[in-house]
Amino acid sequence: MEAVKGWRPESWGRVTDVVERRPTIYDVAERAGVSKSLVSLVLRDSPKVSEQRREAVLAAIADLGYRPSQAATQLASSRARSVELLVDDYRNLSFVGLVQGLRRGLTGQGYHLTVTEIPRFGNRLDVPGVAPAADARVLAGEPGRALLAGWNGPTVVAGWRGDDARGEAEIARLEADLVAADDELGARLATDHLLDLGHRWIGHLSGSSGPAVHRRAGYQQAMAEAGLPALVVGDRGTTEDDGYLSASTLLDGHPEITALVAANDLMAVGALAAAHERGRTIPTDMSIVGYDDSPLARYRVLDLTTVDDRSVPVGEAAAQALLRRIDDPHQPATRTLIPPELIVRGTTGPAPTHP
Repeated sequence: MEAVKGWRPESWGRVTDVVERRPTIYDVAERAGVSKSLVSLVLRDSPKVSEQRREAVLAAIADLGYRPSQAATQLASSRARSVELLVDDYRNLSFVGLVQGLRRGLTGQGYHLTVTEIPRFGNRLDVPGVAPAADARVLAGEPGRALLAGWNGPTVVAGWRGDDARGEAEIARLEADLVAADDELGARLATDHLLDLGHRWIGHLSGSSGPAVHRRAGYQQAMAEAGLPALVVGDRGTTEDDGYLSASTLLDGHPEITALVAANDLMAVGALAAAHERGRTIPTDMSIVGYDDSPLARYRVLDLTTVDDRSVPVGEAAAQALLRRIDDPHQPATRTLIPPELIVRGTTGPAPTHP
C-alpha cells in the first residue's frame, strides 16, 4: 500500500484541530449586527439596504472570508418570495382597500401577495389553503386560540385584532407590529356628526371583532361626554343580517331613536332595511351612519354616510412595517394609527321634531 505523502500516524484523531470551520451567513449577520435576511439582500445587491448597513455587511464578509455557496445563492434568488394576507371573511368589504394598499406597498420589492381565508374562530394555522412557505404574514382576522401556533416569522397585524386574552397572547408572542385605523376616533366622528345635527337618541350596532370593539368604545365616549345614554346592541357578527336584527331590536325597544351608528357598512345596509320596514324615511325620520367607506357605501342608490377607515393607507403602512420587520426581525414592535375621515352623504340629516 502506497503511503500518503505528508501523513503522520501521530496526527490521527486530530483532524479537527487543523480543519477550519467555514464561516456561514449567520456568522456574517452576527459580526455585522444585522439579520440573516438583510445579509441575503446585500448578497443579491438589493436597493432596499441602506448604505451604512451594506458597508457593515461587506466588511463582515471580508473579515470572515465568507464565500456564499453558489447553489444556495441561486436557490435563494430564484425562490418565490411570498407575503400572505390572512383574512377571516372574504365578504368583508374593508379588505378590498387593504389588499390594494398592501400591493402598492410591496410593488418593486420582490414579493408577491397571496390572500387566504381562515376560519372565523379557527384554532390552527395549518388550515387548507394556508401557504406553508410564506416569508411573512399580515393578519387581518381574529387570531383565535393558537391560530398562529408554530409560526414565528415576520408578522404585521392589520386592524385591531386579538381583543380577547388568547389573541393578545398570540400577537405578543410574535412581537407583531400593529397598523390600524384609529377606530375610536372614527366612531366619535360619526357620533359627533349626528349630535351636531340635533340627534339625541342615537343607537349603535356593534359586533365582537377587534375593530367593532374599538368603534363601540368611541361611540360610548362621545355619548358619555354629551350626557346621553348609550344604546348598544350586537356582540357577535357584523353582517347585513346582523345589522338588520340589531337595528330591529333597537328600534322596537326604543322607538324614540332617530339615528344609528353601525360598526360597518354591511350592518348599516341591514339597518336601512329595518328602518324602512318600520315606516322610517331616510334621512327625514332616521339617520344612519356606516363605517369603512366600502364600495357599497358609494353606490348612488344607497349614498351612505360613513367613516373612511383609510384601508388603502393602512395596507401601504402595513407593507412598509412588514418590510422593516423582514430586514430586522428583532426590532421592537411598533404601533401605527391612521386617522379616519367622516364622509357625509345622503343617509344623515337633521333630527326630526317628532320621532
